[in-house]
Amino acid sequence: MTETGRYAGKLALVTGSRRGVGRLIAEHLLQHGARVAGFARGEASFEHPQYAHFQVDVGDPMAVQKGFAALKKITDSVQIVVNNAAVLTSQYAMIMPPAAAQAMLNTNLMGAFMVSREASKMMRKTKWGRIINISSMAASLEPIGDSMYAACKAGLATLANVMAKELAPLNITCNTLAVSAIKTDMLAQLPQDKIAQVIAGLPIPRFAEPDDILNVLDFLASERSSYITAQTIYLGGVN
Repeated sequence: MTETGRYAGKLALVTGSRRGVGRLIAEHLLQHGARVAGFARGEASFEHPQYAHFQVDVGDPMAVQKGFAALKKITDSVQIVVNNAAVLTSQYAMIMPPAAAQAMLNTNLMGAFMVSREASKMMRKTKWGRIINISSMAASLEPIGDSMYAACKAGLATLANVMAKELAPLNITCNTLAVSAIKTDMLAQLPQDKIAQVIAGLPIPRFAEPDDILNVLDFLASERSSYITAQTIYLGGVN
């Protein structure tokens, strides 16, 4: 198989596909031969003949189920799921609005659960699947102001690890990729002096580049990674 066709014949579902890391991953998968379905709250931000966009708020369980009903009208199988959708409010816990905390819980954790739940039902039919949760260095570094965000991202790894055991008999792997700081709209919300301090403290003190993320994504999604499940890979030397 050629390098450009490594995902030929596979359909990948990417949440949060409109921008940032989600769009980066969606476009990479398309470039390498996949058909891609994108779930996002807003309208599509790019077009491609092999890309199908669905306006789905993954923080709403009913919306996720409706999204899968729509997806099933164009395909009867999903091979790769990338749970990337996330929202962030960085604020001290004492003044964190409950609604903001709930929104992070709904989107960042419950959303990944619902998407994995529905996708695994489709993967069961073909007995092959790769579920990859996009976590964050915040889960390990536990930065001030990110109590709920970090807790949700840490929860993604536990979610993947338990589902890995449940889905292993179906030849479905579940893993977590915890990214370090990469220049996105979400990162731009945070104080840049604090970001600089975090970067300086990393074993590899630099921002993540797109290929740093895509390299691990390709590894976890590979046919050759069938014996790798319930693992979390941190970028930048975080552990």
